[in-house]
Amino acid sequence: MKLFWSSRSPFVRQVMIVAHEQGLERQIELIAETVAMAAPNARVMAHNPLNKIPVLILDNGGVLYDSRVIIDYLDTIAGGVPLIPIGANARLSALRQQALGMGLLDLAVLWRSEMMRPVPQQNQALLKSFAAKFEAGLSVLEGEADELAGTEMTVGHIALATVLAYLDFRFQSLDWRRAHPHAAEFAAILEQRPAFQATRLSDG
Repeated sequence: MKLFWSSRSPFVRQVMIVAHEQGLERQIELIAETVAMAAPNARVMAHNPLNKIPVLILDNGGVLYDSRVIIDYLDTIAGGVPLIPIGANARLSALRQQALGMGLLDLAVLWRSEMMRPVPQQNQALLKSFAAKFEAGLSVLEGEADELAGTEMTVGHIALATVLAYLDFRFQSLDWRRAHPHAAEFAAILEQRPAFQATRLSDG
């Protein structure tokens, strides 16, 4: 399998965490690609018209895109303990947590994009909206962090921990740990796992 990949992408990171946790990382060839909203990448768009990564090219030539779809595929073929639980209640809980994490990451990417504009061109109402929504999401995570830390890891854990790692990576001035100590402890526990250490976000 081949994966269009970037060490900067929190969405790619989630895929790679799952690959490592399920012992599939050696079956995936990483192909570095860069994508941007204002700069279509023809190589990526040949496989994903949305111009987003990750993109997984299967050995049979099939193509999967969207990190959730790729994660589902890898979790299915691994044959081990699933990261997407089988039982209905556990599955829905994990998928809800994953949805929260993915939504916060989508929000963070847009937030950062707006912050990178020249200050006179920034939409202050939009920035305030991003901040309010993000704080609401972090508050939900803070309330569930202790329970998450004490349960078997799922795709929900991975998505939420990746959000917090992305804050450290791209929002270093945001002192999120002070107001969310339980979330910070949850993140610290997961970041000790080999799969997380092998997939740290970087500009390298």
